[in-house]
Amino acid sequence: MYKFKSLSILAGAAVLAMLASCGGKEKEAATATDAAEELPIVDVLKVHQQDVAQVGSYTATVEAFKTNNITTSTANRIKEILVDVGSHVNKGQKVVVLDDVTIDQLKVRLDNTEREYQRALKLFEIGGGTQQSVEQLKTELDAARRQYQNMVENTVLVSPISGVVTARNYDPGDLPGQLPILTIEQVQPVKVIVNVSESDYTRVHKGMKVNIKFDTYGDEEFTGSVYLIHPTVDASTRTFTVEITIDNPGDRILPGMFARVTMNFGHEMRVVVPDRAVVKQTGSGNRYVFVYHPETQTVSYNKVELGQRLDNAYEVISGVPDNSDVVTTGQTRLTDGAKVQIKNNK
Repeated sequence: MYKFKSLSILAGAAVLAMLASCGGKEKEAATATDAAEELPIVDVLKVHQQDVAQVGSYTATVEAFKTNNITTSTANRIKEILVDVGSHVNKGQKVVVLDDVTIDQLKVRLDNTEREYQRALKLFEIGGGTQQSVEQLKTELDAARRQYQNMVENTVLVSPISGVVTARNYDPGDLPGQLPILTIEQVQPVKVIVNVSESDYTRVHKGMKVNIKFDTYGDEEFTGSVYLIHPTVDASTRTFTVEITIDNPGDRILPGMFARVTMNFGHEMRVVVPDRAVVKQTGSGNRYVFVYHPETQTVSYNKVELGQRLDNAYEVISGVPDNSDVVTTGQTRLTDGAKVQIKNNK
């Protein structure tokens, strides 16, 4: 009887041990399942290098190719203004006539000085007079000529360029002040000035063709060419200035118009990532992309240098290797080196 009871106790202990062992394994499995469920779930997308057109886009305001302010250095009143705002003028055309009340007096003085100089010169040649007196009269004659010529030039004012009168600040009878009498602008061609990143300096060359659109003309595209490349870089913006001229048949393009300039710098092979993969760091202008590493099932927080936006994607200049898997959703719970679960791997 005792022996049977002992065997019963031993059997019961064995059953309890087995039950405890099974319960421990189930608990460990449940713990592992819970841990897996707590991993961040993300979507990833494999990205590749693509042939990307290198395009620079800029905005600018149209300017006249040349601007000339017509004014005078003398205090003569305006006698007549021969043109008005909107008038087209040619180079050398008379545009303003000033009061010439003193010009006759200066001409008389010039003629008298000329005669005195000639007499002194002849007298010196036959042995009379002195070289000093001849030289003194020659100096006076040169000064009288300059004064007379200056008065002539400032009595009848001409346009030094061909263009359009864009401003008129006085009327006949006025005494000119600080403002120019007229402003004449050359609008054939016109120009725009853009600031280009110094990284593109070697790509820009004189005569290079560019595309330009104006809000006034919708999608109509105009062609311009690089006219001047400034030889310095602005240290504060890291840009250099480029002047672009645009043919202007019919004077359709007016100074002051808003222009959108596109410069084509060729093509480069670049990794392209969807815009939803790009994360902006709070408090800075830095951009990051989470890159998934399948061998460790972890992600790395890669700082990227972005190029141009391409619809719903970005060109990546550096920071994401070719054929990488990038995280496109679920970034809010991620940190550098975090282990993740993949929801949808494409």
